[in-house]
Amino acid sequence: MTNPSHQFVAVIGGAISGSVAAEILSDHGIRVAVFEQNMRPYGKIEDGLPRWHIEQRRQEYARIDARMKKPNVYFIPSTKLGRDFNLSQLFEWGFSAVILANGAWRDRELGVPEAEQYVGKGLVYQNPFIYWYNHKNEKDYLGPRYETPDEAVVVGGGLASIDVVKVLQLENYERALRARGLQTTMRELEKGIPEVCKAHGIKPEELGVKGCLLIYRRREQDMPLAQPPDNATPEQIAKTEQVRQKMLRLARDKYLFRLLDRRLTTGIIVQNGRLAGLKVVETKIEGRKAEPIPGSEHELRAPLVVSSIGSVPEKLSGIDMNGEYYTFAGKDVPRYIPMDRVFGVGNVVTGQGNIRVSLVHSQKVTQRMVDCMMSGDGIAGIAGSAEAVIPPLSDGQMAEVGRHVHALQQKAGFSSDYDSWIAKVTPPDLE
Repeated sequence: MTNPSHQFVAVIGGAISGSVAAEILSDHGIRVAVFEQNMRPYGKIEDGLPRWHIEQRRQEYARIDARMKKPNVYFIPSTKLGRDFNLSQLFEWGFSAVILANGAWRDRELGVPEAEQYVGKGLVYQNPFIYWYNHKNEKDYLGPRYETPDEAVVVGGGLASIDVVKVLQLENYERALRARGLQTTMRELEKGIPEVCKAHGIKPEELGVKGCLLIYRRREQDMPLAQPPDNATPEQIAKTEQVRQKMLRLARDKYLFRLLDRRLTTGIIVQNGRLAGLKVVETKIEGRKAEPIPGSEHELRAPLVVSSIGSVPEKLSGIDMNGEYYTFAGKDVPRYIPMDRVFGVGNVVTGQGNIRVSLVHSQKVTQRMVDCMMSGDGIAGIAGSAEAVIPPLSDGQMAEVGRHVHALQQKAGFSSDYDSWIAKVTPPDLE
C-alpha cells in the first residue's frame, strides 16, 4: 500500500470542486496545495451567484473555509495557472499529481457573425455582467460598469439567464420606484416586484417599465431549469417539463419579464457603431433540434443584448483545447491527455454551473483517485497506462515541494493563517 503521507497534490482552483478535492485528499493524509487565482477561494459563489442569495453564499463560504482549514491543506492565493506558472513547472517543483478545478469562466460565444466586434457596445456577456452586479457597490471596485436599460434582450434559457433577467428587472423597477420618490431595496424586490409595488400603493404597470425580453431557441418546457433523473422514463421527462414550466411561470409572475421561446438568433442589427438588436427566426422543434422555419425571420431591436448561453473553461496559456473544453479523456477520472498525472474535476470538465453537480463530480473523481493511490496501483488502474502511476515522494522531495509552496504563499502576501488572510482581503462593503 502506498504511504499517503508521501504524496503532495496541486489543486488548481479553490471553490466548490477544488475545496472538495482538497478535503478528500487531506482526510486520507495527502498534502494539498490549492492554487487560487483570486484573493478569496469562493469562485462563482462570490462572482457568479447573484448577491441576493445572501444566506446561500454565507453557507457555501463557510463550507469552503472549513475545507481550506483542513490539516495539510496549503492555500496559495492570487496565483493563476497560465499567468504565474504552468503545468510543467508544478512537476518540476515535485508535485505528485495535479487536479484542475478551475471552473468555467468563459462565456460561450453568441455564435453570430461579427457579433464579437460589439462586446461592450450593446452586447454584454453573462459572466462579466453578474460579476459587475455583485461588486458594483464596493468602494474599491475598478472593473467595467454596465447600464441596465429597459427592454433589453437576454439570449439564453437556463438558470443563469433567469438570474440575468432578474438583475435587469430589479434594477429597472428600483430605478422607476425611486423616480416616484419610493425607496426600496434589491432584497425587497427580489421577493417579488408586484408585492413591493402593492406595499407602496402602486401598480407595476403604472411605473412604465416594459420589461426585458428573454428569448430561447427551443420550447419553454425544454428550458434547462430542472433536470430529469438519469435514464428517465417518458413519464419522468414529462414531469420534469411540467416542473420547468411551473418554475418559469413563478419567475415571470415575480419579476414581470417577457419571454419568446422557439427563437434562434441569426444575425445582428448595427446602428451608429453599436449593436441595436438581433435578427431572429422562429424554430420548429424536432427532438433536441431547433430547425429554422423559412419565412419567419424578424427583428428584435433592443438597447442592450445580454448573451447567457452557457460557460466553458477559460483558454489558458499552455493548456490544450478540444473545441470549447480541455482535452480530457476518461469518464470515471477525466485525465488531461497531453500530460500524465493531470486530472479534472467539476465545471472545468462538465461545463455545468451547478453547485451540486460540481460537488458530486469532484467527490467521485477524487475518491477514485485516492482509492488507486492508496492501493499502490497509482492511476494506472483507471487510465490504463503505466505512465500514469502516481509515485510516492521521498522525504527530501516532500520537503522540496513544501519549500516551493511556502515561497509561493509569501510571494502572494499570504504569510499568516487562513482566517486572518480572509479577514484581511474581504472588502468591508462586500454584500
